[in-house]
Amino acid sequence: MALVNLYSLGHFALWSVVGRFISTNWYLFFAVSLGWEILELYLPYDFAIETIDNKIADVVVNTLAFWLGTRIRHESLDF
Repeated sequence: MALVNLYSLGHFALWSVVGRFISTNWYLFFAVSLGWEILELYLPYDFAIETIDNKIADVVVNTLAFWLGTRIRHESLDF
């Protein structure tokens, strides 16, 4: 299994939109992002079966996407 996959693209799109339009609260972002990755450890579905390396990559992708979304939000407010 690759570290970055199609689900990573979905994560990136989701968290960049959340950072841009919904929230800039980093504490809430980390709670939801890490909470979901922990929940996936217990879900009995195929999409949730990943290696620990892939879960870490998901958190990195989530963080980059949320940062980008909040950055775009702040830059659009400067105009």
